[in-house]
Amino acid sequence: MPRIALGLSYNGQAYDGWQSQPSGNTVQDQLESALARFADVPSVRTLCAGRTDAGVHGLMQVVHFDTDRERPQSAWVRGSNRFLPPDIAVQWAREVPLEFHARSSALGRRYAYVLLESPVRPSVDSGRVGWVFRPLDGAAMREAAQTLLGEHDFSSFRAAQCQSHTPIKTLRRIDIARRGAYWRFEFEANAFLHHMIRNIMGCLIAVGSGQHPPTWMAEVLAARSRDTAAPTFSPNGLYFLGPVYGAQWDLPERTPLFDLLP
Repeated sequence: MPRIALGLSYNGQAYDGWQSQPSGNTVQDQLESALARFADVPSVRTLCAGRTDAGVHGLMQVVHFDTDRERPQSAWVRGSNRFLPPDIAVQWAREVPLEFHARSSALGRRYAYVLLESPVRPSVDSGRVGWVFRPLDGAAMREAAQTLLGEHDFSSFRAAQCQSHTPIKTLRRIDIARRGAYWRFEFEANAFLHHMIRNIMGCLIAVGSGQHPPTWMAEVLAARSRDTAAPTFSPNGLYFLGPVYGAQWDLPERTPLFDLLP
């Protein structure tokens, strides 16, 4: 039975996150319904590279599923998109070996957070960017971010409902750049805890706005307690950039949407 991998993008504003729920209002529910209709089967079950929360967007979510339906790779793209809502789109499809697993084959995961610094709230980009009205100090945020790089216990940045078996993760990269009024924070790690990036963002913004010095980040990390960190920041500007896979799988690493983010 062939195994198919798909890369898809979505605007998460209208959905209750990625993972299937009884409401049916999730990205996974929409995708599986579209795949079943296109393949003309009762149901299709997918496994994803990384679950996203309500309001979080995906630039290259990767899923896999097994099917006995023979279709050209291009047909899985066009046929699935025919049945998907306009804010979800399959970007590519590949037949992969049965050893490939969208989640466990991933060597890492990448996210970006796009933030508007402005006295006025977002309008056209509402829901697609986070927002702060206070000026931010980029140098202070970069200094604070350096504290988090490497392998650490990230319990201070972990949601209470997190299901990860360990709070120890390896954060490989945090890049912070500004373009006009927009900031882009890019994160790469072997894996992330539930709400980990949004909790880090809350702390970085607290440092950038002068509420705490950069050295405060080390205190938060060492405390291993969620009570010491800043409140969880908005999901609006958070984008799942996608997983990192080994070259042996020969899967796309980017979509055109990557270049549209500030």
